[in-house]
Amino acid sequence: MLTLHPAGYRIIMSNAPTVRAGMIPLGGLSCSSKSDMHCRKDPVIPMHQYLFYIGDFPLRAYGLVLSLSIILATGVGYFLAKQDGRGYEKYVVDIGIYCGIAGLLGARLWDVFFFDWDYYSHHLTEILHVWQGGMAIQGGILLGVTVGLLYARHHQLDAWALGDILAPAIILGQALGRCANLLNGDAFGAPTGSSFGILYPSTTLAYHTYGDQPLWPAEIWEGQLDIVIFALLLMFRCTNHAKGQCLALYVMLYSAARFFLEYLRGDYTQLILGLFKSAQMTSIAAFSLAALAFLLLQWRKHRKTPE
Repeated sequence: MLTLHPAGYRIIMSNAPTVRAGMIPLGGLSCSSKSDMHCRKDPVIPMHQYLFYIGDFPLRAYGLVLSLSIILATGVGYFLAKQDGRGYEKYVVDIGIYCGIAGLLGARLWDVFFFDWDYYSHHLTEILHVWQGGMAIQGGILLGVTVGLLYARHHQLDAWALGDILAPAIILGQALGRCANLLNGDAFGAPTGSSFGILYPSTTLAYHTYGDQPLWPAEIWEGQLDIVIFALLLMFRCTNHAKGQCLALYVMLYSAARFFLEYLRGDYTQLILGLFKSAQMTSIAAFSLAALAFLLLQWRKHRKTPE
């Protein structure tokens, strides 16, 4: 039997008082009751953690959108590889499967061991409960790229060229993945301190952390920035760049975006050395290494170019 789940999100974007939990949305009006005359027109957008139930088993929007992100990123990667002309498209589906699984595993383990080990060390059976929230994209990128490099080496592919081809597809998958985070109520922002923000339903980690306070739409803005990076990488591929520079530019742009977005994130607030969050420290390291690689690859290309 299929049943719809009632939990939903409300995105509040006005200067009027914030809608509190339990208020009744009436055709676009947010009111505390049907008789309340102090109603205002707010965008009330229904967004569901659970799409429906098959018996007692829930089909989660998070899992569905995350799966679609891997499938669509693989499809875009196939198109880019075919367009490139090296014949790498025949490997892309396998790469999508292996790197997709590795990315999910790396994202989860990075979060468990670097952010939440105090909890999971006493709840080992919950380590793979990804629907509770807790997927660190930087760990996913690290393990996914590592598996991709091993695959390229095994099949004697040019790893730098392959990275250039797939970099736009990877960031597109990340953008769609942030939609999954939104639907699951994780990777959420900090309280805005105003009436602007997202109100999450009581079934989410965001609500358990901050209650019904409006939160910054950090995951939405990150997804939008990922789309911008996707477009920039496609344009950069049309230039006479050195082999590997598109991959390095992807790492640089995403690391820069993630560094600044962390100031709005509210799921992890602990600072390292009282300065930056762990994700910001990782972004600094990744950006620095990628920038160095970008310059070295350009220098090597210039060196090989005849006068």
